[in-house]
Amino acid sequence: MPPRPALIERADTFFQISARGSTLGREVRGGLATFFAMAYILVLNPIILSGAEDAYGNQLDFQQVVTVTALVAAIMTVLMGITANLPLALAAGLGINAMVAYQIAPRMSWPDAMGLVVIEGLILCALAATGLRQKVMDAIPMALKQAIGVGIGMFIALIGFVNAGFTAPGDGTPLSLGATGELTGWPVLVFCLGLLLTLALMARRTKGAILISIVVTTVVAIIINSIADIDDLAWGLTVPQLPDDIVGTPDFGLLGQFSLLGAFGEITWITVLLITFTLFLTDFFDSMGTAVAVSGEAGLLDEKGRVPRLGRLLFVDGLAAAAGGAASASSGTSYIESAAGVGEGARTGFANLVTGALFALALLFAPLAAVVPAQAAAPALVAVGFLMMTQVARIDWNDYTLAVPAFVTIAVMPFTYSITNGIGAGFVTYVLMKIATGRVREINWMLWLTGALFVIYFAIDPVQQVLGVS
Repeated sequence: MPPRPALIERADTFFQISARGSTLGREVRGGLATFFAMAYILVLNPIILSGAEDAYGNQLDFQQVVTVTALVAAIMTVLMGITANLPLALAAGLGINAMVAYQIAPRMSWPDAMGLVVIEGLILCALAATGLRQKVMDAIPMALKQAIGVGIGMFIALIGFVNAGFTAPGDGTPLSLGATGELTGWPVLVFCLGLLLTLALMARRTKGAILISIVVTTVVAIIINSIADIDDLAWGLTVPQLPDDIVGTPDFGLLGQFSLLGAFGEITWITVLLITFTLFLTDFFDSMGTAVAVSGEAGLLDEKGRVPRLGRLLFVDGLAAAAGGAASASSGTSYIESAAGVGEGARTGFANLVTGALFALALLFAPLAAVVPAQAAAPALVAVGFLMMTQVARIDWNDYTLAVPAFVTIAVMPFTYSITNGIGAGFVTYVLMKIATGRVREINWMLWLTGALFVIYFAIDPVQQVLGVS
């Protein structure tokens, strides 16, 4: 075998590609798969943020939000890959951006709202730098960590089904097969074909199964959309058609448009603290759950379930939150869709270089980033959900003090559409189970603290009423 070029050899050594049982090809495929699985944020984040008004009736510009969304995702994803050497991509967090748009901005100006996001990110950085955030993660029992991975698997599988239109609110039922109890329309058919293709390729152990499925399904969707009479709304946010303009000019006008302490002049300080606390708690445990789940799926957790280079991971994650606020893109956070890349074989931060580069290209080729419809990307999420579900066999179901919290964690995530809710419910239940069985000494002090914080989190509305704030 001829010697490898020096640049490839240095990349292999720096990112430990061979040492982790991966190859350069797998890392590239993984980076591509992750990007395509989360590229929807380039459309969805601008829709959410630009579709809301602040207290003064101002709205953010759609194209400017597209630019800052891609910019923050590109920079922070690459930084995560280089510093933490994990295939964990970052972008504007769903749920957090909705909170900013619909709960925070209407009470103040957009710069003030983004300032609170910056503050929350800086707090996360401080906790990561002091090691407190890592201590919380290390204190979590292995069974709960495994349950977090399984719960997230079910959560992202549900996201895939919902995004594709395969699952929707039914007539008299919370969810049903399609919106009417049956599958209708070409877009759902495209999803079904994509899912079957993905699962078949995975069963055959085909290299690049997820990425091949995304590309093939997108091509099929473009062809079907061009010859069939389909309402654009049926596809959802992204219509599979070649854009008129391939290259667009990025607009960086939102960079730096934040006010760090402006919110204190708009609302009471108690309300500011409660809002910041809610943002912080959501970001803290969303990222924690994602890091554990993705690292576990990649086989990178040690025998105690610890994530490698966790301190660096958590610091970059906090920095992404602050950067997202400073760019008016909302809080940046680790993305569970990174599991799509892991499913393709990614095991190192080199995959992040690929994902980050594609987000950077999206600054110029934003129209092309919106070509892949949800129906083509969703099969990857469902398939990865299956892969993450396999961790359920490692949980000790005979010990109810572990099994019950594990079950609650797994169930609450998809049923409430929130990673944070699932983790919080699992923590609170774990503490309760240990107390009920007289095994209080097994509760780490960090779990006492986080359990108490989650009680406040779940009871935030009564707490606000008692304090007389809204």
